[in-house]
Amino acid sequence: MGISLIIGLGNPGRQYEETRHNVGFMLLDQIALAEGVVFKSEPKFQSHIAKLGDGTILMKPQTFMNLSGRSVRQLMAFYKWEMDRILVVYDDVALPLGHLRFREKGSAGGHNGIKSIIEHVGGDGFPRLKLGIGASRPGGMTGHVLGKFAPEEREDLENMLATAREAVQFSRSQGIALASNRFNTPRVKPPQNQTNEHTQDEP
Repeated sequence: MGISLIIGLGNPGRQYEETRHNVGFMLLDQIALAEGVVFKSEPKFQSHIAKLGDGTILMKPQTFMNLSGRSVRQLMAFYKWEMDRILVVYDDVALPLGHLRFREKGSAGGHNGIKSIIEHVGGDGFPRLKLGIGASRPGGMTGHVLGKFAPEEREDLENMLATAREAVQFSRSQGIALASNRFNTPRVKPPQNQTNEHTQDEP
């Protein structure tokens, strides 16, 4: 079976729109626009949901980032999907802005949204697509991920989102392994002392 549920991670609310932490929301918005579908609020899943023509569901959890797994678990339980049927799209400070990386499974790597999903679905064996947002200055992680992209970064951001949309479409038809081979950006050595630790996002 292929991917049935694509989850973009982010924080709800106007104050978080266009922040680095919300690139997962941004990508799903672009996919929905390209596919001609509209997100609707689904309170029982604590999410905004859109359904593509082939039945694939786009999901933007409306809990805060740290509680994303609650919504994911509710929707997966409703459809009786296993974790290999989902694709989670989220920001990664360990990747330079514009870089992409598919992984078929793995740890949270310090990302609180992924940590929540692992806790609620009972494992880390789900595919994910990381979108690079660049490293923060030492001690400035929260301000970095909850900050907006600089004007000079917008072109790189838009190019990354366009490539990521193509990558997600490819993964839906060809699978994660082939998508990894085609779209994963070559690894670069992360800056010294850089981690992907995301701090509490709730107000």
